[in-house]
Amino acid sequence: MKKVLAMVLAASMILSLAACGGSKSGSQPAEGTTAAAASATTKTDPETLNVYLASEPAHLDPALNSSVDGGCLAVNSFEGLYRYNSEGKLEPACAESCEVSEDGTTYTFTMRDGLKWSNGEPLDAKDFAYSWKRAADPANAADYSYLCEVFGDKFSYETGLADDAVVASEDGKTLTVQLGAVCPYFLDLAAFPFFFPVYKETVEATKTDEVPTGTWANDAGDAFVCNGAYILQKWDHESSMVYVKNDNYWDADSVTVKTLNFMLTSNDTSAYTAYQSGDLDFIDSVPVDETAAAMKSDEFKILQQLGTYYIGFNYNSKLYEDLGLDEEQAKVFRHALSLLIDRQYIVDTVGQTGQEIANTFIPKAGADGNGGIFEEGTEGYFPLATTEEEMEANVEEAKKLLDSIGLLGEDGMVNKDVSFTYLLNTNDAHVKIAESIQADLAKVGINMSIDQQEWNVFLDTRKQGQFDIAREGWVMDYDDPINMLEMWTTNSGNNDCQFGRDDSKALDWSKYDDLITQIRKEADTAKRTELMHEAEDMLMETWCVVPIYYYNDPYMLKSYVSDVYGTALGMKYFYHAKINAQ
Repeated sequence: MKKVLAMVLAASMILSLAACGGSKSGSQPAEGTTAAAASATTKTDPETLNVYLASEPAHLDPALNSSVDGGCLAVNSFEGLYRYNSEGKLEPACAESCEVSEDGTTYTFTMRDGLKWSNGEPLDAKDFAYSWKRAADPANAADYSYLCEVFGDKFSYETGLADDAVVASEDGKTLTVQLGAVCPYFLDLAAFPFFFPVYKETVEATKTDEVPTGTWANDAGDAFVCNGAYILQKWDHESSMVYVKNDNYWDADSVTVKTLNFMLTSNDTSAYTAYQSGDLDFIDSVPVDETAAAMKSDEFKILQQLGTYYIGFNYNSKLYEDLGLDEEQAKVFRHALSLLIDRQYIVDTVGQTGQEIANTFIPKAGADGNGGIFEEGTEGYFPLATTEEEMEANVEEAKKLLDSIGLLGEDGMVNKDVSFTYLLNTNDAHVKIAESIQADLAKVGINMSIDQQEWNVFLDTRKQGQFDIAREGWVMDYDDPINMLEMWTTNSGNNDCQFGRDDSKALDWSKYDDLITQIRKEADTAKRTELMHEAEDMLMETWCVVPIYYYNDPYMLKSYVSDVYGTALGMKYFYHAKINAQ
């Protein structure tokens, strides 16, 4: 089995590279085959699971990762104080229990006895205290450092986390955490990779001036010490990864699959072919052209997912200046482009798995932090077009907007050269969505070219703001609207639209930053929900964030595999998997 898998992995590299991020695609087998052609009820090797998630991960360091696929690797090789079970509920993991003060701002975690690192060394509360302070250290420039704002004035972007924010007892048995205000989702953070522990000795030993985070997570080997169910044993970059069972994991008795082989590719077709032939047991996406047939298989699954596929406009792009647009006119321009996009066509022909078109940024099914659904009763930020007539009405409204800023001629086409580039990572589904948008904009004479980049290059280009418009997607890290809003603060490493990043612009984004801070401090949950609606209004008024559809999560799993589970937050858990063997 391993030899055959290696051949498939090698073949996939010839075809393509890169991918992932939140989008999924679908697939249909070749003439004369069926989606379940390789279906079987048993497998000869009950201890090896062959998996396809995505392409080469950007980071394995849990503090640095900000992608869904990287998060899936993290939750199977590291573990926090809490974790999610198969029902999507939080349960203690490295922590045995937790006590919360009456005012809701002090958490005291009691650590589980006998915790160890994968190298056999003891693990305790001191390791968590070190890891959280390291993650918050500005030298590491972690995308998720803004999560530390829950610590209030005990955190700053200049100095990191204060010593008294997270305190381990002398014996390492308890971890006391002091928050700046009540945080209804703090235990969710305790289960999130940014707050996972890392092994101090190898991290510090591999640090350099050029790489202050350390090189310990750049490859497999002795330096890669973890505390979860699996250890990275081998990494053939851009090709495959092999994880093996960590016998020092506290819950090792429940882990029956001893080896996880991960195929790394951006080519969904290669992965789907390997799945059909029996060389893969799990695939997290299916080629677009194969989806309709694949859905007929009992092995095709769809999970609810809290996330939004959207387009991000660079607020500071020179595009607007080149078009002679001021700040307000640029907003109108982006609004018009949003209305020109036929979202229903995208979900019908590319998504194909029942995705719902979106006119809010926060997912429609997301909670409001006050016992309700956040978007329930709202009309959204633009009319949804599910029919041809509704789409025609949106196009007419878009033309009126373009005319109002002097960009529409009498023939209904733009009256000057409106050209820009759409940035995306290489992936069949993303490309087809881009081509659909390209065709929609071309109907009024707008010329959008498509720039595909390898996944890690794409992430960096987008983060640096070197784009006009980019493919974006966000799956919630925890079910609270603040997670979709805090990412847009000025200091956030996930602020791809570059809000507040250019002093020459008239946009005063400090008002948004202050609003997010106010939300974090607000103890009245009803008032907090009101403030989050205000923040989403402020975000959407820029028209830099253009929702396309709400994610769902299709994947395929062989019938002989059970107890692989995922959550609405996009994570997949393999450590309780069971394989029905011959």
